Amino acid sequence: MARGGVWIEKLEDIADQTLRLLKHVLPTTARLCLISTFLEDGIRMYVQWSEQQEYMDMSWGCGRFLAAMFVLVNLIGQLGGCIMVLSRQRVPVACSILLFIVVLQTFAYNILWDMHFLLRNLALIGALALLLAESRNEAKTLFAGVPTLGDNKPKNILQLTGRVLLAFMYVTLLRFEPSVMQIIQDLLGTILIVLVTLGYKTKLSALSLVILLFGLNFYHNAWWNIPTHKPLRDFLKYDFFQTLSVIGGLLMIVSLGPGGVSMDEHKKKW
Repeated sequence: MARGGVWIEKLEDIADQTLRLLKHVLPTTARLCLISTFLEDGIRMYVQWSEQQEYMDMSWGCGRFLAAMFVLVNLIGQLGGCIMVLSRQRVPVACSILLFIVVLQTFAYNILWDMHFLLRNLALIGALALLLAESRNEAKTLFAGVPTLGDNKPKNILQLTGRVLLAFMYVTLLRFEPSVMQIIQDLLGTILIVLVTLGYKTKLSALSLVILLFGLNFYHNAWWNIPTHKPLRDFLKYDFFQTLSVIGGLLMIVSLGPGGVSMDEHKKKW
């Protein structure tokens, strides 16, 4: 076996041992990271109620009542959905509510025409797909021993969709700067996200990408270092929590595995 293959096997063993130690906290950590952007935005809707209402009224000329309804729907939908996810109550309903909020904001804030923000929102949808896949997995364990026919197909499709859409987040992080470290970072991240998308060495690739994104997020999006009166603080805060949600989606992949539509699954049949 090639030396590189030996090192990969050693890394996989280390990753497996680490995941076994964290198996009880990993799903909760993944959920908390995943809903963090919705939680932060829901709180912001409450704290900045007047500003958000005024912005919607000025942008769309819809009147203060409809603008207030928009803010209220975002506030209740996001905070309510987060509570349902964390308490593991009616998670499919919570995912539907949060998906509706993502689509609503995409049109309300004209994100549809901004490729950077659109790709971020697609990655969020991918994270929600993985959360929904996990909820299907939990529902299945409630009926352990009861035979089912084709019950895993929707879950496999959700996991594949989640893996593909999460890749869009990394596209927005590529910087193409003429420096050795940036080139190495872009290449490493691209290789990892391709492996995650294909479902090859999935848990190791996803865990490595979590570590990379976590470091980049705290380095590039340190919003707490920006004075509160500067608009840059809100932009960095938005990016920080959206990246954290994608990290939550990747942790879901680490916890659940790649699903049936993946190279790792097909390797078992060879």
